[in-house]
Amino acid sequence: MNVDSDAQAFLARVAASGNPPYESLSAVAARGFYNAGRALVAAPPERVAELRSLNVPGPNGPVGLRCYRPESPAKRLPILMYLHGGGWVLGDLDSHDSVCRALANRSGHLIVSVDYRLAPEHPFPAGLEDAYAAVCWIAGHARELGGDDTRLAVGGDSAGGNLSAIICLRARDEDGPKIAFQLLIYPATDFEMKSASQRTFADGFLLTRANQLWFHQLYLGGPQDLTDWRLSPAHAADHSRLPPAYVLTAQFDPLRDEGEDYAAKLLRSSVPVSAWRIPGQIHGFITMGGVIKAAHTAIDELAFALKNSIR
Repeated sequence: MNVDSDAQAFLARVAASGNPPYESLSAVAARGFYNAGRALVAAPPERVAELRSLNVPGPNGPVGLRCYRPESPAKRLPILMYLHGGGWVLGDLDSHDSVCRALANRSGHLIVSVDYRLAPEHPFPAGLEDAYAAVCWIAGHARELGGDDTRLAVGGDSAGGNLSAIICLRARDEDGPKIAFQLLIYPATDFEMKSASQRTFADGFLLTRANQLWFHQLYLGGPQDLTDWRLSPAHAADHSRLPPAYVLTAQFDPLRDEGEDYAAKLLRSSVPVSAWRIPGQIHGFITMGGVIKAAHTAIDELAFALKNSIR
């Protein structure tokens, strides 16, 4: 199958724009390009019943949260803590605002988006520590948010999917919050980058190998063991007793195989898993609902998975 026509048109626009690759820029400049690009291609933001911002205690100062509540007669809703993508270097609450709004409305869940610290100013494990502090706080204050701590999910896209998978491992091993479900959207699961899709789609499909190496260099902040499970959840010694998972991958994404391999590891460890490879799509497409129609179908499916996994 060929690249989806909407994705093809988007890739052509990117190629014609003349914008420099991220790896040629400073992190600050790259964030400017990333946020401007997301604003141009995102779906129009849906109205939600309530939007609330707050700061909660973190390991090195406050962590910002943005809560999206859909219209619902229920006093306490299931919760999805959402972690945005962007290679641990890019992205923020605004870059994924449209996605969070749509997920809230279509799933009936309270979506809590996390503004975790970014590299290189805050290298590994700063973002992970913020994300884990956030899920602990949300679990302990769910009722204040109008949520239900017995129906708590974590999820995110790309780097956010990476952090979500690691949080589930850590919560299991540290007797942390009881997480009911993990929603992993084209997650990065193996920093070694040895899969076939990493070679096949190394260039020309938006997320390049050079981009990834740049992200890794900034995030790691120095020599690290790439098989450390806190970077590469695929290398964890034990994948049993983890929350049920939904893993979404994209056909023309260098991260495709590692996401699907992670789903297979979970299945082999008797963790319930649903997996869906989106045909014709590229990395990052769910944030591009303004130009890629398949983003809406994918968000509908993700919301359906949430609704049917946490009742």
